[in-house]
Parts: sequence; C-alpha cells; structure tokens
Amino acid sequence: MKSYALFQEYIWLVNTIHKAGKLTLSEINERWLRSEMSEGISIARSTFNRHRDAILDMFGIIIECDKKDGFRYYIYNEEVLEEDSIQNWMLSTLSVNSVLAESKGVYERILLERIPSDGDNLHKFIEAMKRGVRVRVGYRRYGADSYKTTMKLDPYFVKLFGRRWYCLVKFPEPTSFLFTLAFDRILSLELTDEKFEYDKDFDPAGWFRDCYGIVKDYDVPVQKVVIRAFGKEANYFRDLPLHSSQKETVAENDYSDFELTLSPTADFFSPLLARGPAIKILEPQWLADEIKSQLKSALELYK
Repeated sequence: MKSYALFQEYIWLVNTIHKAGKLTLSEINERWLRSEMSEGISIARSTFNRHRDAILDMFGIIIECDKKDGFRYYIYNEEVLEEDSIQNWMLSTLSVNSVLAESKGVYERILLERIPSDGDNLHKFIEAMKRGVRVRVGYRRYGADSYKTTMKLDPYFVKLFGRRWYCLVKFPEPTSFLFTLAFDRILSLELTDEKFEYDKDFDPAGWFRDCYGIVKDYDVPVQKVVIRAFGKEANYFRDLPLHSSQKETVAENDYSDFELTLSPTADFFSPLLARGPAIKILEPQWLADEIKSQLKSALELYK
C-alpha cells in the first residue's frame, strides 16, 4: 500500500477512536466498512496492531486497550490532541492534505493563506535543535531596515502563530536570556559546531501558556479578563476561542460574557480592536481604558 493511503488510514483511526472515546475492534470495523477507504474489506487485527505501532512511532499517540471494559480501545494520552501540540497540528495538516489531494478537479476553487517564512531557515533551525548545536543568526528588526544584528544563540523551540513562524532562542551562558525571533525577519542562519545543553526541565508549551501569542512580558501579570460579545459575535468567540483558558460565564439573548485568564500584553490588543463595537471589555479596567484610548485615537485619524 502507498504511504499516502496508509497516512489516511492512520488519521481515520485516530479521529474515529478520539471522537467515540472508546471502541472495540468490532465497532471500529463497523465504522471502517462504512468509509470509502475500506472498499468493503475489514481491518484485520494484525493490520490494526501495525497501525497502532505506526501511529505511536509517527505521532506519539498511544492507542491503548482497556481489557476490563470489554477490550475497548481508547487514546491513552488524548491530552496531546487537545493542545497546540505537534501531534494535533500534524494530524490536522495531514487530514487537510488528504482532502486536498482528492480535490484536484477543483484546485482553483480552494484558496489558502500564504505563511511568509523561509523554509530553509526553519529546516536549519530544527536541525540545530536535533543536533544540539548553536546557530549564528543575522536578524533585522522592524524599523531598522539597514541594520542587521548577528547573534550566536541556543535554539530552543519553534512556534506557529498568526501565519508566522517564530523561534525561541537563548543567549549562551552566562546571560541565559530567552527571547523570540520571527523567521521572516531572519536574514541568515547557519549551524555552528558549538554544542549546548538544552534544559530537559524546560516546558515549551508552558512557556507561552499564559500568553495570547508570542509576547511574554513579566511586567504584565496573569489576570482575569472579561469580554462581553454582542449579538452574533458571541458565536465567533465560541467557535474560535481567543485563548485556551476561555470560558463562557454569561449567556443572554443579546450578549454573552467570556472570561479568560492570561497576560494581556500588547499583541492581545489587536484582536480586541479588530472587533470594534461588537465587544466591550468589562475587566480589568486598565485594559478597558487602553482599548477605549486606542479606539479614540483611531477615530481622530478620520476627522
């Protein structure tokens, strides 16, 4: 079987078990035979077990059997499918790729967004992470087109946010200062022969857990933010939460209130300002005042 077809089966198997919670092999087969991929042929137990092993190797997703519950299969570490994890991203991407690959006749009717990033530099950075070596980066900051900074850095992790790839890097000892760079502003990136010790206790997902995007500002403490969304805007908040901590606390006919717990840094202002009169910040007051001030400044431009 071709690799592409196998990928489709892996994706189908993970999604099917994840959505159902728990399924016996017989129940999995019933669903499988209803899919076009089966071509009327059941999944043999040996094939199923090979798929489980491949899914573990490729995605780190564990399909376990609960022998005490009727030999039903479930996702043992399903938390990886509920977070901004590489497993979740890979599965989502491969699922979309499968759909697109089957849609050649309507390619011109499928429009995608471009992610402005140099794939070669992204590849080099990930290679440096795997090899545990420092990188030499030439970087241009916004507002400094003619100025290039060259730095030797420890590559820690990469993050995709707002159609841009970012990397978190650290200055070599003794500073140990962590900061973020955007790949689309990296002018050059080369691997060095210098080894560095990655902190095994470092938690990449936890680093930005209380942030909206890629800005981490210790001067802006984590706090409760309450946003009132009017009319249909509440549906957008439900479908696409602004942050993983978001929860709906009030639901009325003409508005809903949403509570978030995060560090409301400057990059969090943009999605709030973009919604204009469709939302109102209820708390904290300083954030409400900041959004009000920026909206007033924008209005002055049109006088």
